[in-house]
Amino acid sequence: MAHFGNGVEQGLHCLLVLAGQEAKDNVTVRDLAEFQGVSASFAAKLFTKLAEAGVVEAGEGLRGGYRLARPATDITVLEVADAIEGRKAIFRCREVRRGCVLYGDSPPVWATSGVCEIHRAMLEAEEAMRASLAGVTVQDLIDRTGRKLPATARNEAAQWFAARQRARGIGVNEE
Repeated sequence: MAHFGNGVEQGLHCLLVLAGQEAKDNVTVRDLAEFQGVSASFAAKLFTKLAEAGVVEAGEGLRGGYRLARPATDITVLEVADAIEGRKAIFRCREVRRGCVLYGDSPPVWATSGVCEIHRAMLEAEEAMRASLAGVTVQDLIDRTGRKLPATARNEAAQWFAARQRARGIGVNEE
């Protein structure tokens, strides 16, 4: 079972578009959804959560759409995951040790005192995962994917977004 759902992946991909050179202006949820191949209603739910968390902000009027609320260097993968999924534990201890058949309804104190060592191991793993995700920013992801992305693909994406903006009557980079 995945700890993070599809929303985290889609949200991060959308943020890469917003932060990258592909979109020169605010980008609508509909454009982001179509570009990523997801439903507009799904993307709208993601962006509502991202806006509430202060990751993105909405523009008004003809130039409406979304942009990053802060520089990509200041937005971590953990922040995005928590905004979309909420902070949740990766493990839920059921205190199985209390139900050992050898002790019936009265397990000895030594068997049940303190944190279960299995639970402790899971908590340590969760802390390590959260620290790792907190150490990766949207800009880091852009830099890493940028090394793989051919310039032609970046140009095609930029042209696609520019055409969408022109279709809405927005000149790209108007002053």
